[in-house]
Amino acid sequence: MTLDRAVAQRFAQASRAEFEGALASLVEIPSVSAAPEHRGDLERAAARAAEILTELGAHAEILETPGAPLVVGGFLLDPGLPTVTLYNHLDVQPAGEPEWKSEPFRFTRDGQDIYRGRGTTDDKGPALTAAWGAKLAREHGVPLNIRVLWELEEEIGSPNFRAGLERHQAALQTDSIVVSDTVWLTRGKPSTPAGLRGMQSFTLSLVTGAHDLHSGLVGGAARNPFSELVCLAAEMFDGRSGQVKIPGFYDDALPLSAAEAASFRASGFQLDQFLRDHHQPLLRTHDPAEVMARVWAQPTMEIHGFAGGYSGPGVKSAVPARAELKMSCRMVPNMRGERVMEQIQAFVAARAPEVVVRSEGRLEAYRGLTDGPYAEAVLAAYQFGFGERAAIVREGVSIGAVPTMAEVLGAPILFMGLSLPEHGYHAPNEFYDWPQAGGGMAAFAKYFERVAQIPR
Repeated sequence: MTLDRAVAQRFAQASRAEFEGALASLVEIPSVSAAPEHRGDLERAAARAAEILTELGAHAEILETPGAPLVVGGFLLDPGLPTVTLYNHLDVQPAGEPEWKSEPFRFTRDGQDIYRGRGTTDDKGPALTAAWGAKLAREHGVPLNIRVLWELEEEIGSPNFRAGLERHQAALQTDSIVVSDTVWLTRGKPSTPAGLRGMQSFTLSLVTGAHDLHSGLVGGAARNPFSELVCLAAEMFDGRSGQVKIPGFYDDALPLSAAEAASFRASGFQLDQFLRDHHQPLLRTHDPAEVMARVWAQPTMEIHGFAGGYSGPGVKSAVPARAELKMSCRMVPNMRGERVMEQIQAFVAARAPEVVVRSEGRLEAYRGLTDGPYAEAVLAAYQFGFGERAAIVREGVSIGAVPTMAEVLGAPILFMGLSLPEHGYHAPNEFYDWPQAGGGMAAFAKYFERVAQIPR
């Protein structure tokens, strides 16, 4: 029997109190993966997540990795049936920003529909929404094995995820994977990415003396490592346009196809809304098509911070002895972090051989599906849950676990995000809301129903 939308809506409404209680219990565990003092909270979050799955009637267990554990479970019916894996993460960003209007690790409500707290939208709310969608599919008799795979190190680049997958690979085999850790363009218009940018982080450091010196005594003769690094960075990329000047940098980048460009234009992207959502009064370009291409489909180079010298109030007139630039590149599909680092290192060595280049972390890009039965299942699911066909775009952010799952598990990966730009990924006053959760439960149940119909 085909899942009826009225049935899905009744299920969501009947499940609301239970869902909200589960979300509150997870949000109030400060599972900050970047802070070693929160290691115990990662363990607590894993234990609570396993309890929630059990309360839903699913199987659940905690699998060890060299770092934080994996939570694995789900509704597993028959090894003869196809299996779809739900991936999400339960670790969160730190929450020390002074702009918070409530305690970040206390679940609070604004009105009836808004759930506020760190992790509500990134990614505990969407993770639980998808799990409730799995429960609805199970209750409706969808003939599909639905596995849940939740990790607790995504916010630090998933450093132990590959080792965990490889250790438990036999138990984690799957026919397909769906990820709900992406963001729509705007409320009321679903969007699903057919690609993720990767990220290669690195530092440039230079030492020119034993210690800082008085600029009145040596200024003009002494080398200034900050000045030299700034000049080097300007040779690497144009700070105004963003154009990278390193030879060969763009050679491997997957170009935007005419079909993708048309899909971008039809996506419902609105420049004014983009500016409001991200609090940006000015951009490098105000051509909407160019903005979409730059954010979703073009590689970048950025400076994120400076280290060294004096950073206190006023000015200290000293020539610093050492300086460091913290930088990264966003990579598009077909680009590889190792190749990008080789290009950067060769460029720096040829122009400033004393500068030390260090790779600081790598998340590879990923190219997803734009057509075929799995992609059609995503589009049908959004239509069912939200009454609107999704736009196929690309995602400007990186999810390190995605290319890892593609390599280790060898399964196609689809994206069904539920978060909105105003929800505030990584920002103070992060929130999630019931309309996205209720519609998401219905959408995921429909997705599972459609996937169950795909020949194995």
